[in-house]
Amino acid sequence: MSEEGLKEQELYHQRLCSAEKWRELGVHPWGNGFKPSHSIAQVLACCAGVEAEALRQKVDSYRIAGRVVSLRSFGKAAFVVLSDRSGRIQLHVKKEALGEGFEKFRQLDLGDFIGVEGAPFISKTGELTLAVATLCPLTKALRPLPAKWHGLADVELRYRQRYLDLIANPEVRETFLRRTRLVKFIRQFLDARDYIEVETPMMHPLVSGAAAKPFLTHHNSLDMRLFLRIAPELYLKRLVVGGFERVYELNRNFRNEGLSTRHNPEFTMLEFYEAFATYEDFMALTEEMLSEAAQYVTGSTTVPFGEHRLSFAKGYTRISMAESIVAHLKELRPEELEDADKLRFLAAKKLPPAARAGLKALDAFELWGILFEAYVEAELVQPTFVTGFPVALSPLARRSEGNPNLTDRFELFVAGREIANAFSELNDPVDQRERFLAQLKAKERGQEETMDFDEDYLRALEHGLPPTAGEGIGIDRLAMLLSNAASIRDVILFPLLRFSSK
Repeated sequence: MSEEGLKEQELYHQRLCSAEKWRELGVHPWGNGFKPSHSIAQVLACCAGVEAEALRQKVDSYRIAGRVVSLRSFGKAAFVVLSDRSGRIQLHVKKEALGEGFEKFRQLDLGDFIGVEGAPFISKTGELTLAVATLCPLTKALRPLPAKWHGLADVELRYRQRYLDLIANPEVRETFLRRTRLVKFIRQFLDARDYIEVETPMMHPLVSGAAAKPFLTHHNSLDMRLFLRIAPELYLKRLVVGGFERVYELNRNFRNEGLSTRHNPEFTMLEFYEAFATYEDFMALTEEMLSEAAQYVTGSTTVPFGEHRLSFAKGYTRISMAESIVAHLKELRPEELEDADKLRFLAAKKLPPAARAGLKALDAFELWGILFEAYVEAELVQPTFVTGFPVALSPLARRSEGNPNLTDRFELFVAGREIANAFSELNDPVDQRERFLAQLKAKERGQEETMDFDEDYLRALEHGLPPTAGEGIGIDRLAMLLSNAASIRDVILFPLLRFSSK
């Protein structure tokens, strides 16, 4: 009977029996000590372009190891497909070649790990194949591979059992290899520019670094509440005060907010800070970083994403928040951007009834954020820098010299989502104290996403923060764009899901 026709428990028992037969034959079912001489990719490379006759005359023998992903038995012979981290190769197993070892092969199941040694040849179908001379069982898999090898289709099962997803769906493996290349590139890019990588606390005594809902925990020995990090910003700027003039952290952040295709409560951010730089310097640096990252990760600065083709080549569009709002709200004139009643009316048209009550407490500049998110954000497909954020939406950014209601800040949007946020840092301790107090008043008005008053950070500013620019880039969202992933869960190995004990 095929494995598909067996119940799960029956199959489990059958495989246990196969493991015991290996023991009887002197083989540990979960063994150790086999040392491959080559990866599968190396074998394929060594034999690439060699004619069949020349291959037969070669005396090379290769030791490789991997998981059995296909098995076609013909009695005294079989074809097996072996997979390792680098690729797959076909094996030809014959009883006359293995001798007594063939009985060990007969206990082999799909999913088992084996080590083999043999010489390459070209099969009748033209496929490079290894003629197995010795076979060493390494690991018995007690549970089978997904029923349909060509793809594990249940989306939630894929996320819960990512190990099966990686086995069954080669494109998933490629997605995470791209993510790894992306992170590797970013480190190389910043290291080459004299930045140093640091680690800052992941548990904070205050809510700081961004306006978001935190996760709360408690430290027993100190009897104090702590918040999982929303952002490392204030700690990194303390380091700039201390003389680390170019600093970055690739960090995990936590925000106690909803789940969506763009949001996971635990996510990865790059934050970097440079003394004596401005937000305009960082626009140029960001273009350079992302254009080179796209080339490094995908081989091109133009990448497919859904129905779009995104160009990461340098020369991104730049537009102010005010200009973008007026451009997308035809019924709004530039001179009405400080008319809170008009803005409140336009915002209410895009919000559900339950959310409209909170608009009354917002001033005109706070309403810009609501209008931008409702009318503009989704329309920004190609890489676009949006500048000129109001002070009310930027509690840590430097005021603009030309307009004290605005800040020297930009956000980068691609495919309708925020990818990066940067600004010239507020280094005026008096102004920062007033902004922290404004955050407290906003909390008193019922605004949930605010920061706490951080007296130690103010003390650090009073010691002197040089003119500094800082930026945060969402690694998960950038990985989505570079791998054409529709959901953030597709680029996080183990995304948060409702707990299941099954």
